[in-house]
Order: sequence, then C-alpha cells, then structure tokens
Amino acid sequence: MNDRLFERYMQDIEEHFSGWDFSYITDTGRMSNGLLGWSYGSIVIPYIRKSKAMLDMGTGGGELLSKFQPLPPMTCATEGYAPNFPIAKKRLEPLGVTVKEVKEDNLLLFEDGTFDLIINKHEEYLPSEVKRVMSSDGIFITQQVGGNDCIEINHALGAPVNGEFLHWNLEYARNELIQEGFDVVEWMEEEPNQRFYDIGALVYYLKAIPWQVPDFTIGRYIDKLYTIHETIQSKGFFEVKTNRFFLKAKLNR
Repeated sequence: MNDRLFERYMQDIEEHFSGWDFSYITDTGRMSNGLLGWSYGSIVIPYIRKSKAMLDMGTGGGELLSKFQPLPPMTCATEGYAPNFPIAKKRLEPLGVTVKEVKEDNLLLFEDGTFDLIINKHEEYLPSEVKRVMSSDGIFITQQVGGNDCIEINHALGAPVNGEFLHWNLEYARNELIQEGFDVVEWMEEEPNQRFYDIGALVYYLKAIPWQVPDFTIGRYIDKLYTIHETIQSKGFFEVKTNRFFLKAKLNR
C-alpha cells in the first residue's frame, strides 16, 4: 500500500485525537449528520424554564447544559465517563450546578422525588431509578442512540457487531417505561444518514466512540480502511445510517 494521502490522514488523526469530542471533524465539515425531525434543545428548553429542580443525566463536559441558561434554581448533573467529570465540574459549578460522578450510570445519588424535570441525551438510564428520583408531577425527556446505529461501519470493516444493544430501539424503550409506570406522551424515531468525507474523520470517530468497534486499531483494520478510503476518493464520501429516538414521559399516577 503506497498512498501518501491515506498515510497522511492516519498520521494526522494519531496526532490530533483527544478525548470524547467530535468538533475536530464536525466543525471542519469532515463529518456531517442528516437532520432529525425534532430538536432536543427546542423540546427541553420550555420545560427548563418552568422547572424548579432539574437533573441532566450524562452531561458530558457540560457543554450542552451550559447553553440552556438560565437554569432552574436547583440544577444537578451526572457524568459517568471519568475524563469528562472534571471538565463538567469546571464548566458547570460556577453556574450553580451540582455535578456528581456516577460509577454506574443506572444508580443516581439523589433522594427520592427530588426532580420535577429529568433530561437525558444519549445516556444510559434505568427506568426505576428515573422514577425514584422524579417528583410525582415530573417530566422525563430523553434522546437515545439506537442499538443498530452506524452498523454499516462494522460491516464495511468486517468487524463484529456488538449484539448486546441491538434490541435498544424506540419500541423497546417505550414499553420499558410503560411497564415501570410511566405514561409516554410523545415519541419519535428516525434514521438520518451520516457521512464521512475523508478516512481520517472515520478513524477519529471510531477512536471517540470505542464501543462501535471495541477491538479497533488502525493496524488491525488497515486493509478495510484503505478500501473505504478508495470509496471516498471515488464517491466523495462514505455514508452510513444513524438511529435516534426520543421519548417524553410522565408518571402515570
């Protein structure tokens, strides 16, 4: 294999990859996502303005939550990914947000009935724990990534598909909440396309979300990566389907 462009992309990504942040490839237009039929931010903001006690589950580095100001008088956030926790604390605590690190995403370190609003973007949750910490008149809003998200990447690389999460879709999540005593009042699921415009962007993405291809290394998949690189050079992009769904639920009392 003697392709200087391919080699430059591989070297560049090794040099610049850091943390759990897609801005390096999204802000430069090297990866793009198709539009959804809803806006998570537009859905949650009216509830944030009315809330007195809110929890943001899986806040990441707090980037999104910080953009939702003004925040409720009592605002808490959790984060289970260790590298993100100090970043979230630094960003959110000056805004009056209590940030707690969770060792297990399904265990929330709060008293029963604490929150009238719980929001969750792409974070694992246990319906019984959400129910426990939510007030009787509370609202739970979540946007989730489906279990077959970007599965074409695995197919193109000849990589194993993690079957543990293939069941995770709108129907499963909705039924799970109903069984726990929630009334699901809104829901939607879509599969917009996601495009990678160079092979370096794909490698960066796979490093940022290691659960897509858990055994991923450039060396292990170098031949398949080069095949995808050739596809991008001839077609202009490598396209896969994402899977997103959202639910809005309240307690059925």
